[in-house]
Amino acid sequence: MSLLTPPALSIRSYPTTGEVSVALADLFVTLSADAIQTRGRFTVGLSGGSLPKILAADLVKRGDAVEWDKLTVFFCDERLVPLDHEDSNYRLCHEELFSKVPIPEAQIHTINADLLDNADEVAEDYKDRLINVFAAMNSAKFPVFDLLLLGIGPDGHTCSLFPGHSSLENTVDWVISEENSPKPPPRRITLTLPVLNHAHNVCFVATGEGKQDMLKRVIDEKDQEIPSALVQPAHGTLYWFLDDKASAKLTSIDKSDQ
Repeated sequence: MSLLTPPALSIRSYPTTGEVSVALADLFVTLSADAIQTRGRFTVGLSGGSLPKILAADLVKRGDAVEWDKLTVFFCDERLVPLDHEDSNYRLCHEELFSKVPIPEAQIHTINADLLDNADEVAEDYKDRLINVFAAMNSAKFPVFDLLLLGIGPDGHTCSLFPGHSSLENTVDWVISEENSPKPPPRRITLTLPVLNHAHNVCFVATGEGKQDMLKRVIDEKDQEIPSALVQPAHGTLYWFLDDKASAKLTSIDKSDQ
């Protein structure tokens, strides 16, 4: 398949979700090796939804291909529920990935479950955790992740950044609270757009026919009303890993040689 992409943009579509998993694991292995060689560690932000299962499906088989003890993991957003709650992104990632690979627990940065009654305090505490890691790496004004793995919702939201919400206008904070998510549970914290757009690499993963219309608005039409379309890493690479059902309506991909 030929790809029509400008610099720093890579749109990849695969026949099946299984092939998306293999390609995503390949990317993870490659970027982790590069980051560890350059900076001594691999900083990753994970999301929830279907992404952990797609990521883990092939990655857990890679064994020594990843230096797991040099990973530092944060969450791109998190629901303000106990860590063992069914809505917790941490619980989902633990079940699909963390429990199956040797990532040191101390290097997986969760929300402080003792602060759940105050969303702003959870967000401030999570910012402090980011500062502790990225200040030691001489990061810029915002943390610079090696890789952020994102999903896209039916309304085009990513992380817990929703259409029409004031969070999209925040250009200062690293982490903010969201008390009125249109998707339950309503109380969350999320990384902000400036953090997403300072990353070395951002990778959206989307599969299934239900994503077709929204992907067309985001990728082809670049609709600035849609949060996912606002993710444009200024000095990094933006990846889209899709299956062919999700990408069926895109004109940004030349499928003439498939």
